[in-house]
Amino acid sequence: MGGSNLDEAIEAFSQGKPVLVFDSDYRERETDLLWPATAATPEVMRQLRQDCGGLLFLAIGDDVGELFGLPYLQDIHTHASLVKENPVLGALITDDLQYDNRSAFTLTLNHRDTFTGITDRDRSLTTRRFGELSKELLERGANQNEAIEALGAEYRTPGHIPLCREAPGGLKTRQGHTELAVAIARLSGNIACTIGAEMLQPNGDGALSVEDAQKYGQQRGIPFINGSELMQAIKSMN
Repeated sequence: MGGSNLDEAIEAFSQGKPVLVFDSDYRERETDLLWPATAATPEVMRQLRQDCGGLLFLAIGDDVGELFGLPYLQDIHTHASLVKENPVLGALITDDLQYDNRSAFTLTLNHRDTFTGITDRDRSLTTRRFGELSKELLERGANQNEAIEALGAEYRTPGHIPLCREAPGGLKTRQGHTELAVAIARLSGNIACTIGAEMLQPNGDGALSVEDAQKYGQQRGIPFINGSELMQAIKSMN
């Protein structure tokens, strides 16, 4: 794929429009449908829910995760005192991921103005406002204590939007869907918060093929890019 595809994707994302990102033949071999978090509407959530089939997730930059002090679930679930109090955590330890050695998952959230949190309206509010709040706090240089207080004023956990936190170093240290989703946000000038979902085959038995994902994009005018293009673009910036 040429640079024009990436340029088109960056331009679309900068305008709050979606992109399709394929990770790699050597990783999960999945295509994600992605939007900037701040562009989330009930219609966006509906398209993710109806067209993808995979988990809806909110990918956030490591800087956003650090701002709010959001822990990786893997660290919580292996914390010695918690495992001692809850032995089941030790039995469920994550030590056999087939695609990576570390999970990006952190907390799940609902905005306090939601009802159940699961409707398209509720999930769009949770998503959009998280992106807006993150941008507001980072732009005014809020410290972690201020950010945690602001987050708690608007959000509760557990919720219906799972957050995935970028690994420190981003694509230089981990080439997962979280890091790719954060990378396209940064390249397009958006806050590092991206809502997305994995595209599955109609029967749900596997990832949607690259060919079918590209066809989906062509039919809807959604740019399709490969994760290697994002990694190269990030590399050239440093």
